[in-house]
Amino acid sequence: MADEPDITPAETLEEEHPLHEREPFPEEAGEVPSKLRARGYFKEHPRAKWVVLIVLVAVGVGAWRVWRHYAVLEGTDDAQVDGHIVPVSARIAGWVKSVDVDDNQPVAAGQVLVQLDPVDYQVALQRAQAQLADALANATAAQRGVPITSASASSQLESAEAAFAASERQVEAARAQVTEAQANATKAANDLNRMKQLVARQEISEQQYDAAVAAAAAAQAAVQAAQAQLAAAQSHQQESRASIAAAQTAPQQISVTRARAGAAEATAGQARAQVQQAELNLQYTTLRAPEAGIVDKRTVEPGQVVQPGQPLLSIVYVSNLWVTANYKETQLNQMRINDPAEISVDAYGGRKYRGHVDSIAGATGARFSLLPPENATGNYVKVVQRVPVKIVFEPNQDVNILRPGMSVTVDVKTSH
Repeated sequence: MADEPDITPAETLEEEHPLHEREPFPEEAGEVPSKLRARGYFKEHPRAKWVVLIVLVAVGVGAWRVWRHYAVLEGTDDAQVDGHIVPVSARIAGWVKSVDVDDNQPVAAGQVLVQLDPVDYQVALQRAQAQLADALANATAAQRGVPITSASASSQLESAEAAFAASERQVEAARAQVTEAQANATKAANDLNRMKQLVARQEISEQQYDAAVAAAAAAQAAVQAAQAQLAAAQSHQQESRASIAAAQTAPQQISVTRARAGAAEATAGQARAQVQQAELNLQYTTLRAPEAGIVDKRTVEPGQVVQPGQPLLSIVYVSNLWVTANYKETQLNQMRINDPAEISVDAYGGRKYRGHVDSIAGATGARFSLLPPENATGNYVKVVQRVPVKIVFEPNQDVNILRPGMSVTVDVKTSH
């Protein structure tokens, strides 16, 4: 065994595998493992590991911020631009004299849109003004008659009272005259009776007896005359009492006169209202734009006869626009009023606008449809409903280029 030569492992390997070349070891080939190279790089550049750490942290923070940003966004593409579209209608009947605007034409507030023929309404205004002048004249006369009636009634009452007092005195005087005449008649009758006895005994002359008879007859006539005067005085007294009763109706007469004056004033007020209505009708012959906007849906033509309430055209208010976004009910959990929103308009290549949540509708859109869903038949299928959310634009943005009905995409940054 001592004579056998020494055989190395490499030689043994070459003998066992003569057809395969032996792969060199990394140390022999001059190659270094990646871990060793990294360690060597970081040994040569000790600050590099801090740079890598900072980059990794920044990437992590950025990824977290991106995730956080999109986690609080609630988006929908079921959204449109909305605005006020006001139909302009005729308030009176008339013949269209001219139409001064056309479809898609911008108009300013107060600009003339349609002109109706004003001749008929000018004539109606003149007639109403004439009726007002007549009513005012009657009202003035009636008002002036109130103090005249009051003064006249007061003077009549005073005169009637004075006449009644005078008639009372006349009645008293006549009654005294009757009493005096009756006394004289009684004395003359007594004297006549005595004269009869004396003339029968022929103690007096026939002439004296005749004088007594005449005196008695005169006394009796005086009684009758006094009684007639008393009756006349009493009649005057009754007339004075009736005059007082008539004069005491002065308050009622004054009330009647004042009522007539009030009625005349009411008639004047009615005529005044008719004048105002005629003036309004004359103004309604000129139809003006209530606000600045764009003309649309013009249906009126010159020479046409229109009726009250008939739509003639519409005005689109482009200065006051908002977005109606129909969100799924499951997206409203964290949405609140005043949450910021980003609006992307499809018509202008996704142009961005800033806005915020103004309000959330009180019911789903299905409830406001023409035929709301009815699930009482038993074939109920649960469907996620959509709720309209009003998004208003922030100020100082060019929203005049937008139009109601444009499709937009809305992303609301919720509060959570």
